[in-house]
Amino acid sequence: MELEAALRDQVGKAIGRPVPQAPITKLKGDASNRSYYRVGTAPESWVLMVMPLEASKKSEEASKGEPPKELPFINVHRYLEGLGIRVPRILRYDEPAGMMVLEDLTDRTFEAALEGGKHRDELYTRAVDLLARLRAQAERHVDPNCLAFTRAFDEDLYDWELHHFREWGMEAWSGKKPTDAERAELDRVFRDIAKQLAAAPRGFTHRDYQSRNIMVKDGELVVIDFQDALQGPRQYDLVALLRDSYVELDRGFVDAMLDRYIATFAQLTGERIEPTGFKAFFDLLTLQRKMKDAGRFEFINRVKGNPGFLVSIPASLRYVRDAFERRPEMGGLRKLVAKYVPELG
Repeated sequence: MELEAALRDQVGKAIGRPVPQAPITKLKGDASNRSYYRVGTAPESWVLMVMPLEASKKSEEASKGEPPKELPFINVHRYLEGLGIRVPRILRYDEPAGMMVLEDLTDRTFEAALEGGKHRDELYTRAVDLLARLRAQAERHVDPNCLAFTRAFDEDLYDWELHHFREWGMEAWSGKKPTDAERAELDRVFRDIAKQLAAAPRGFTHRDYQSRNIMVKDGELVVIDFQDALQGPRQYDLVALLRDSYVELDRGFVDAMLDRYIATFAQLTGERIEPTGFKAFFDLLTLQRKMKDAGRFEFINRVKGNPGFLVSIPASLRYVRDAFERRPEMGGLRKLVAKYVPELG
């Protein structure tokens, strides 16, 4: 009851009038340490983000440096809003209480809007165009005051994520540890993949631009969950969207959407992207990102006690297997990991 009173009080202060009778609903959580509540009922409703005070500013995944002085959500939100990207409206932020009042975007995620399949092509075309516009704008408007420009997918981060898969995928699932020789081989190949990925030019990257982090409200696509944005290659957010662990797409459609991104980006910037190399890098990045996701989902299950993402591990592994097919030079790595994760063989 104390929490409910505090939530209503925050909304009252945000809108300038009390809402003593507004019903409160706890919203389904994700893998983060934040909690969300809906106060009121549509069309008179708001969403409260509640953050643990001791962990509100530091990214939960591997990151370097001290926690930022400003809440990343606020900082990156300001930058995206400045670019003209539709993000949720912030009505109030009470930093001492660790509470933020946001507009209610409803429960209609991009994933939910895809149900039935009737609007798939249109929705993905819009999401890809939005991503191309975001990236083109961000490459033109570099802002050192935005946290996303102070951190990056560097060699160490890519390598850490690959070993996250080794620990929570290969070792946790099989109950066996690689031999010393296998571990040395993994260390070498993972570091080589990390070097290749880190060598690509970097720019503003959402980091998790997928079907549960895009909302559809009044016909608009609204981007959420951008607080961990950093510098990464152009293909990274495309991997998150088109190799989404929650919505599987056939490769023909993926290629069409990659072609769409290349064409839209060229239209916006005048820059011509060579498609063959672009797609080959997309596949290498898919290998890295989806290995990480598969391991991360198991980590969330075993360490955080949240089994809700286990259902998405098979899709992640199918993407890894497909990427192995497209990058045959990775055959040695494939053979090694398949000893511990047979689905990749």
